[in-house]
Amino acid sequence: MTTTATAPAGVRVNELNGYIQTGKILEAMDEFYDQNVEMRENAGEPTVGLAANIEREKQFLANVKTFHAFEVKGVATAPDLSIVESEMRFTSQEDQEVVLQQVSVQRWQNGKIVSERFYYDSGV
Repeated sequence: MTTTATAPAGVRVNELNGYIQTGKILEAMDEFYDQNVEMRENAGEPTVGLAANIEREKQFLANVKTFHAFEVKGVATAPDLSIVESEMRFTSQEDQEVVLQQVSVQRWQNGKIVSERFYYDSGV
């Protein structure tokens, strides 16, 4: 049995994607992200710290009326790195159907994400 601290990024990222696919996005933050995580959207400034990133995620989720799907298109991993190509579909609070295609690059230490950067078309 592999513990969280020794699980390679490939194992942990698949577990993370499973959480997201079932709508457990905030639960995933607690399980898979380091207390000092730095998350960045495209070329924006990073949001630092788990609490700040949970708040940022809550703000995003407040704009989601109905979550439809999170589909993983591809995953690449190294021992402390994962890259995920995904598509998220949801209906916004304004009843707009949104399809968000993105790539996230995650760096792992001790079974937790310490940095993550999202790349997507910001015109969506």
